Amino acid sequence: MWRFFKPSLRNIFTTHTRMSSEQLGELGKGAGKGGGGGGAVREAGGAFGKRQAAEEEMYFKKKEREQIAALRQHHHEEISHHQKEIERIQDEISRHEGKIRQLQKHN
Repeated sequence: MWRFFKPSLRNIFTTHTRMSSEQLGELGKGAGKGGGGGGAVREAGGAFGKRQAAEEEMYFKKKEREQIAALRQHHHEEISHHQKEIERIQDEISRHEGKIRQLQKHN
């Protein structure tokens, strides 16, 4: 996308992005410093703000791990289902081949 902008505009966008990312502080350090707007405890900053930010991060990481585990389980179930379907279809093929052999014997 950046290639569509003139070089001068590219520099402005990247400088602005870089500056805004540098202004982010450590989570839980209070409003306007990277942790802001998360509630009274986080807005106050300090140890409790950092603790709440850390707990939120742990909560979301745990949720993500649970979702990935559920997705992994779903894929294993899908694989198992498809393997059973393959076996069923192979049995059907064998049955039809047997019928063809019987018909060839009678001719």
